[in-house]
Order: sequence, then structure tokens, then C-alpha cells
Amino acid sequence: MNLKSLIILFFVWVTVISLTANTIFVSPRGKDNNAGTEAKPVLTFGKAQELARKLPANESVEVVFAAGIYYLPQTVVFTAADNHTTYRSETEGAAILSGGNSLKLKWKPLKKGIFVAKVKENTSIDQLYINGERQRMARFPNAVSGKNVFDSWELSHSAKADSATNPLDPKRISQWENPAGGYIHAMHNALWGDMHWLIKGKKSDGSLDYEGGWQNNRPSPMHPLFRIVENIFEELDAPGEWFYNSAEHKLYYIPTTGIDLKKAKVEIVRLKTLIDFRGTRAQSVQNVKLQGFVFRHTDRTFMENKEQLLRSDWTVSRTAAVTFNGASDCSIVDCEFDQVGGNTILVNNYNRRIAIRGCYIHDSGASGVVFVGDPAAVRSPLFRYAKQDYKNIDRTPGPKSDNYPADCVVENCLITRTGRDEKQTAPVHISMVYGVKVSHCSIYDVPRAGININEGTFGGHVIEFCDVFNTVLETGDHGSFNSWGRDRYWTPSIKETCNEVANDSTMPFWDMLAPNIIRNSRWRCDHGWDIDLDDGSTNYLIYNNLLLRGGLKLREGYRRIVTNNVIVNNSLHPHVWYINSGDIFKHNIVFNRYFPAIMNSAISENGKWGKELDYNYFVASEAHKIKFNANGCDFNSAYGEAEFIDAAKGDFRVKDNSPVLKIGFVNFPMDQFGVQKPSLKAIAKTPVIPELRISCDKPTVVEKTTKYFWMDVELKEPKGEEMSAFGVGFDEGGVLFTLVAENSVAAKMGFRTSDLLQGVNGVKIKTIQQLNDYITANNKGNKKHIFTVVRNQSPMKITINQLFALIII
Repeated sequence: MNLKSLIILFFVWVTVISLTANTIFVSPRGKDNNAGTEAKPVLTFGKAQELARKLPANESVEVVFAAGIYYLPQTVVFTAADNHTTYRSETEGAAILSGGNSLKLKWKPLKKGIFVAKVKENTSIDQLYINGERQRMARFPNAVSGKNVFDSWELSHSAKADSATNPLDPKRISQWENPAGGYIHAMHNALWGDMHWLIKGKKSDGSLDYEGGWQNNRPSPMHPLFRIVENIFEELDAPGEWFYNSAEHKLYYIPTTGIDLKKAKVEIVRLKTLIDFRGTRAQSVQNVKLQGFVFRHTDRTFMENKEQLLRSDWTVSRTAAVTFNGASDCSIVDCEFDQVGGNTILVNNYNRRIAIRGCYIHDSGASGVVFVGDPAAVRSPLFRYAKQDYKNIDRTPGPKSDNYPADCVVENCLITRTGRDEKQTAPVHISMVYGVKVSHCSIYDVPRAGININEGTFGGHVIEFCDVFNTVLETGDHGSFNSWGRDRYWTPSIKETCNEVANDSTMPFWDMLAPNIIRNSRWRCDHGWDIDLDDGSTNYLIYNNLLLRGGLKLREGYRRIVTNNVIVNNSLHPHVWYINSGDIFKHNIVFNRYFPAIMNSAISENGKWGKELDYNYFVASEAHKIKFNANGCDFNSAYGEAEFIDAAKGDFRVKDNSPVLKIGFVNFPMDQFGVQKPSLKAIAKTPVIPELRISCDKPTVVEKTTKYFWMDVELKEPKGEEMSAFGVGFDEGGVLFTLVAENSVAAKMGFRTSDLLQGVNGVKIKTIQQLNDYITANNKGNKKHIFTVVRNQSPMKITINQLFALIII
């Protein structure tokens, strides 16, 4: 052997020795008094961490876990003492980190299919897993196979609450001997998420004593139909349900078909958090990686979901299976999160360059990946739906501190069926954060949005190459992508905001360090909008997206530039725009006319909407293209056949001879949406590609329409998605005051443009006919008439003493 070969051999030997010296092995068959070598592994995560910390701080360390389940006795806490360490499963998916415990039980049959087992004292049970699957607490109404909890959208238009289906019916409550410890879960009255209550017991009159309902930042009474109760012994009546009597230490369970309780593995949950990265800005946790693990068994946290997130609709619990606090350049790679009880991953306050890659997140009780900053980092922060005090507002651009996550990434992940317990949740949620990139993620089968950006603070986010569908399955008035922009510049009054921005055009951008970008993604929402930019959402670039069902909604905001998108079987939904909004909508393919709501607020002196709505292609008749010419739209747009390459298979690129190319549209890839990691792509769903619906309205057909006037104002009945503009439920109805002139009788009585009348003297008014019926029946005598109207998304009262006749033309 020559000298060169000896030198190479020497360095290989040194490298092997070095790597072995800095590698610690863990196994379910190990012992904690072992040295942690491959031959003599340790048993626990805690011991492995202790050994890793003893190695030189300037060297990288790897901790390798053999296949098996590791029940963590307490949360694993990483600090700066753990820097430059990788913890990984020897084989991806083989090492399981559990916050639970395995129970050895002796089951005995009781009655009606119920089995009972004695449990050790001081055992708390909030979730029960049988053979790895989470079971349901005893509940009413019982779960319906294939539907998750409420399936509210389908049922809300067909079912009615009655004593037989109402879980809070007094007769049903009277049958519960001791409901203390039970829960009430109910949807928001307008289906904007949900709320939860803990039952404390019964009052002297037999009604329930309960507390809670704080889980929504725009709270409401319980939905009259969509409610359930759980953890009530008397409701234990269906396979898969269980109840734990903590006073008697008895667990009751009705097994599902095929479950042999003598052989079944029974597990419960003990921990709220499995891993906590706990650093500070000065002493951050750096370069710690978790790779290849399965994470299971963490607490539900819906009763802790209290913190209001500025003026969005959200509250949050800053807990998760894995939490990041004060970390930088740390990552979770190729991991599975299986049925955790609350949030899955939380990136909280100061963190930099946190990466979530190649992960499979499914069946979480709350959200998937949550990025949340510190409200104290926001200038002039407001909460709930408070109005802005422009006289005392902080006018300094940018954040107040750096106590927020920045430059993080969620990439190549499959996230599905989050929100099993909490409905105001999302697979990816972003609030008070800068520069999150969400790339190549498949997201579907969730109760609300797939990706939610809570407000403009602090912008710079990029959503790209994602596949987001089957969203808003249990709620309403939302989209596969949802955002709000209730930042410093915004207040509920459109007129007041416009006046302030007219004095300082930089206001809408004070809280955004860079625009948000949505590009090269595929979206489908069957119960809302594919992309929904709600109240105040500002500074967005939206291009190269394929929208398959719900269209694109732009509510009031500034500088939304929407170009080169394909909006199948739908179109743009402009709602309540500001004057001089700077919005651009061009080079898009749409299948219908626009669907405006309360757009009189957007009309400038020349009647124009936004900065430019033109050079679009309508896969429809000319009637759709010219519908809003009076508002400065689409003089240079075109219409006709699009000549798609293969729309039936989801390829909405156009052929080389397509007339679409003449209006400036440019083809973009249709085969790069969603997760690309082979193992995840193999199991990921894809959306249903719709059949094309071509609208062929003829512009020459003029239908005679009936017009209604009251107190000098034309009235209309908004319907369906138009109701979103008023901030009320889609099925609430009402009568709209279109344009209230200053000298009109309506203005003198206190009504204003875009008021939505919904009631008078306790009588609900959903239609113009109902209003006319009330006027006809009550137009005599001297009587006060107290009208309920919705103005700027908030209810208010207007009292008048005289009823004027409604005029029909």
C-alpha cells in the first residue's frame, strides 16, 4: 500500500471514529446506565439528551432512535445547551414519540354492549386510543359515519332544531345525573368557527351551569342547530364511544366491530407538549433537527384557546405538540404527526429560519403549523372589532420590536384533517409574522381555510405550488385561502378609512414590510371562495393560480394585483372596494361576469372601479364582458372559446392558436401543484376537476325587472355570497338601502348607503315583501318603530315615528 492510500485510510478511520464518538443510540431495549453506543444503547430520550450535552459544544451530535414507541415522562426541553444536535429515527416513521401512556386493563361486560374496567387512581383521561385510533367521548348527537362532527353546510339548509335533536333540551338535560365535566361544542351563529364550554354541573332550576365560549374573536350566541355535548355518561350508546368516571376510577367503552378488548392496545394522553424549543433572542436554540419521528398523544386544548389575535376572527392557545420559542435554524424533517390533540407545531414569538419539511400532519385537534408573533411588536394594536382612533395612532412604519417569527418555511408537506375538535383553525396559520414561505404543500379535508393569514403584520409571505381543496367543510363565509387586513389603517367604516388614506396614501402599508405573494397554486372551495381576501387585505400579488370552483373575492383593501390566473366556472367577486384602491385585475381567464357586492363605495367621480380591470378573457358570451363597462372595466377584454389543452384532466394551459394569448395571458405549469416527496405524493388526494360550465347569456335580451323604493331610496335583496359584504350569515337575509342621498327622507331618518335592514320592533325582515307587510299592518297611529340595521358589519338601532309607503315600479 502506497503512502497516499495510507493517508486516505487514516482520514477515513479518523472520520468514522469521530462520527461514532458523536453519535448516541437509543432503543426500547436499551438501559439508561449504558454508554449510548450502538451495541449498548440507552433507553430514554432524557438520558440521550443528557449524554449529548456532555459532548464538545462546538461539534455536531447525532442521536439515533431505534424502532419502537417512547413514552415521554415529561416534555423534552431544548435550550442553547442542545445546539447543533440532530435527533432522528433510524428508519423514517419507525420511532414513535408519545405523550401518552399504555394501560393494562381487565375489561368486564356491563350492559348494552358497554364494557367497564378499573383504572389506577390519579389517572386523568381526556382522550382514549384503541389500537392506535382515537375514540369518541360519549356524546349527543352521535357521530355520523363519513361526516365530521357537524357537516354543517349540508345540514343547515335542510335540518331544523327540535327537542329530539337539541342536546340542550331541558328534557334531555333532566336525564343526566351528574353532567359536571362534560363539554358543549357549538358553531358560531354565522358559522365563523366554533366555541366550547365546560359544564360545571346543574343549577337549582335543573338547567346547566357552564363556562366558556371565548374561543372566537367575534363571538356570538350558540348556533341554534349545530351543537353537541360530550363526556356525558347517559349519552354512552354508540360503538367507539367511551366515558371515564374519575371519582370511581372506572372506564366505560363500547367497542367497535372487530375490536377484541383482551388483545387491544389501550392508550391515553398525559402531556400537552412533547418537544419545547425554549431559547431567547440572546441565547437561542440553534441548529437542532428532529427527523423521521412519529409524534402522538397530546392534550386537547380547546378550553385554553383564549388569546385574541388582534382584530381577526381568531383566538389562539400558544401550545402545540412541538413548540418553538427563541430558536433559529432549527427544523422538523420527514416526521409524521398523528392525531395530536391540539395544535401540531407552534412557532411562537422570536424565531428565525424555522423549517418544516417533508412532514405528514393529519387528524390534529386544532391547527397544523401555527406562526404567531407578539402583539406588543405591533404599533397601535387593537383587539376584537374595535374602531381605530386616528388622532392617537402611531404613524411610524414597521414593527415595534423583532419579537416575531421571520424567514420560516413549510415545504413539501401533506396536511389533512386538522381541526377535528376546533373549527376556527387552519393547516397553516400566520399572524404577526414576516416572510413565511409555504411551498409544495397538499392541504385538504379541513373545516375552515387551508391557509390563513390573520392580518397584514408583517407581510412578505410567499404561497407557491400548493394544492389546497376540500376546505370550509364545516363553516361558512371563508375560502381555501383566507386573509384579513384589519391593520392600523383600517376601521370598519369604509368612508372613514378612505378619508384617512386620502390624507396619507402610505397608511395601508405601514404594517407590511413586503407584499404577500400567492402564485402557481391550485385552489378549490365548494362552500366559499377559492381565494378570499377579506376585510382590509392589502398589498397582494396573485398570479399563475388555477381556481377550480369558488372564484376570487377581493373585499376592501389596497394594491391587490391579480394577473394571469385561470378562474374556472366563476369569476372575480369585488366587495366593498375603496375609492382609488389601486387594484388591478388583468390577463386572467374567467368564466362569468363579475359578482360585485356594495361596490357603490368604490365608485370614483368617473364611475371606475380600482386602477385597472381589463385585458381579461371571458369564456362566456359578450354579455359577461360588457356587463361592467360603465365601471371602467374590460374595454380591451375578449370573449369566446379558450382552447384549453386538456381541461377534463386539469390541464388549463391554452393551445398555441388560442385567442386567450392575445390579451396577454401566459401559460404556466399545471403539473407541479402540491407535495412532491414520493412517499407523501403517493397517498395525497387531488381535487376533483369540474366539468366546464359555459354561460351563453345574450346581451340583446332585456328583462323587465320590478323596482322597489322606500323613503326616496331603491331597495334590493342581497343573497348568498353577497351577504359576506355585510358580515352576516348567508341565510340571514335583509333589505339593502342602495344609495341614500343626503337630502332623501331615508337620510333624514338616520339611514345610510349600504345599510342592511334586518328587523323592526322584534319582527325579522328578510325580504322586501316582509318589510312591505310590516308597513301595511302598522302605518296607522303614533307608534315608535325601532329598526335593526347592519352598518359597517355591526348591528345598530334606528327609531322613526312615521312609516312611509313602499313604492313599487
